[in-house]
Amino acid sequence: MLTPPLALLLDVDGPIASPVTRTVPEGIITDLLALVAAGIPVVFNTGRSDAFIKEQVMVPMIAAGMPDGAVVHAICEKGAVWFSYTADGAGPVHVDSTLAVPSAYGDDIRRLVAEDYAAHMFFDETKRAMVSVEQHVDVPSADYLAEQKLFDAEAIELMSRYDLGVVRLDHHVPDSDDAVDYRVDPTIISTDIESIRLGKDLGASRAVELLAAAGITPEAWRTMGDSRTDYAMADWLHHQDHEVKHVDVRPADGVPEKPYPVLTAADLGLGPEVIHDDAGGAFLHAWLEAVSGPTR
Repeated sequence: MLTPPLALLLDVDGPIASPVTRTVPEGIITDLLALVAAGIPVVFNTGRSDAFIKEQVMVPMIAAGMPDGAVVHAICEKGAVWFSYTADGAGPVHVDSTLAVPSAYGDDIRRLVAEDYAAHMFFDETKRAMVSVEQHVDVPSADYLAEQKLFDAEAIELMSRYDLGVVRLDHHVPDSDDAVDYRVDPTIISTDIESIRLGKDLGASRAVELLAAAGITPEAWRTMGDSRTDYAMADWLHHQDHEVKHVDVRPADGVPEKPYPVLTAADLGLGPEVIHDDAGGAFLHAWLEAVSGPTR
């Protein structure tokens, strides 16, 4: 049994990949590789597709020199899809088909985007279980967010034509007497339409299972994200009696009271302007120095 001092469970959009460019800075790739080489388990827990993780995270890490024998896990689409990769590339992609949005609804959303919203967003063809649309990188954020509200309303109305329960704009699994099967989850750059059973807590559960299957039991966890929904990672780990600290790289939404420590860039002595991948990169570097020393 291996007991590394830390394991990292990381959202990708925001703390790792820039929400502006949708790419991962070189410095973050370098520090991720150094953490992996130091024996720190790295698990990505994201709403992104496996295709996005392969292109934007896996390929740069392998190109920069993945250590022999190292394994990185990627839990995608909020727990519906997962795979692992090594220096040799990606292993099999696993999909829980019971968590997929009906394909006919996805086809309707694809048509809706093409006919009415193509100037501001695109349909993500790489998703295997969720239905997602995303802001074009050259569209100003304010313009996209205005259109997103209109799209989200239409997506909910469209779902009502199917015998699939009522969609609602929140992040909570309903009580047993609520007829809710799916939800619409907007972010600052996208909207995900997904099973209510998906979430960063499901991703955390899969992460623990993946490490346990390899004989790894971390002494503590560090989770990191840029939205309120990302706290579900640390919530689940805490409730399962794991030691955990959560990093919020976009605390402007407000930092909720939690029974575990919540960190922001201010805890590293950085100003409030340091957010997203700038804050994420700073924490990765701090954790790397903590496990390998500042003179590495």
